[in-house]
Amino acid sequence: MPSHPQAVVIGASAGALEALSSILPKLPKGFGLPIMVVVHVPPGKRSILAELFQAKCRVPVREVDDKEPIVSGTVYFAPPDYHLLVENETSLSLSSDEAVLFSRPSIDVLFESAADAYGAGLVGIVLTGANHDGAKGLRAILDARGTALVQDPATALAAAMPEGALRMSPGARIASLDEIAAYLVEVGRRS
Repeated sequence: MPSHPQAVVIGASAGALEALSSILPKLPKGFGLPIMVVVHVPPGKRSILAELFQAKCRVPVREVDDKEPIVSGTVYFAPPDYHLLVENETSLSLSSDEAVLFSRPSIDVLFESAADAYGAGLVGIVLTGANHDGAKGLRAILDARGTALVQDPATALAAAMPEGALRMSPGARIASLDEIAAYLVEVGRRS
């Protein structure tokens, strides 16, 4: 476990709703870390993820606005068709740069920018998904001495994304959704 976790980034694609529903509602009121989430949502569609999870969670949940300040204990979802980047430990930004692995928002873009901002204070989590987005980003988190968790591919609706992340980051911890939720509750309590 990192001695001083500062932030959490989560990436998910196919099966994301179910996976995140096993994690985010378990976070207690007063959870001490910001969580930035990228879910692959088709461009041109309005995302209701923030609204849906705000109704299920005890922590504030919102869709990110450009240049938004980061507030601990808040879950931030990337809006459709924009990359979400961590500018520094205090603010988020949005970008309409090219898609990465056919995805905008891209998990890799979020993870790499967060690794630059938080280094060893970052926890990165790759969940279910049908492509390899997140694999390079999780490697960047490990290279920055952060903590990497990957959903057990055997429990994922779509195993390609966790399998790709594990191939590129064999040092990542494999965990069930319940174990990931328990880990977050623990690091949130210690922050």
